[in-house]
Amino acid sequence: MNRIGYVIVYVGDLDASIAFYRDVLGLPHRFTDAGYAEFGTEAPRFALYERRRAEWLTGGPVSPGPAAEVVLIVPDVDAEAARLAAHGVPILSGPADRPWGHRTVHVADPDGFVVELAQEIPRTRSRRP
Repeated sequence: MNRIGYVIVYVGDLDASIAFYRDVLGLPHRFTDAGYAEFGTEAPRFALYERRRAEWLTGGPVSPGPAAEVVLIVPDVDAEAARLAAHGVPILSGPADRPWGHRTVHVADPDGFVVELAQEIPRTRSRRP
């Protein structure tokens, strides 16, 4: 088993969350049915990150509850950060170059989940086998 089919984030206000991911972030909305909304994204990537390290990325503590991160790959993080700020979306951190090969900006969705927009850049740190 090495393929993730879906990542489903549980939200408090479905309409507000659909509007955020569709209208603010620009994800293509496929359909809504019986309290479920699906977006037309490509196959997801999935990773784990230590909670104690999240403050470095988000600029503040990440408390239990909605402590998750959704990462969207974009071609230009700086342009997206400016666009999101113009929509009134508070920037949690960034844009900043990360040693693992991403330039990132972090925002929060309506439920407080961290959303990272990442642009691929050259790595400055190698991976250990």
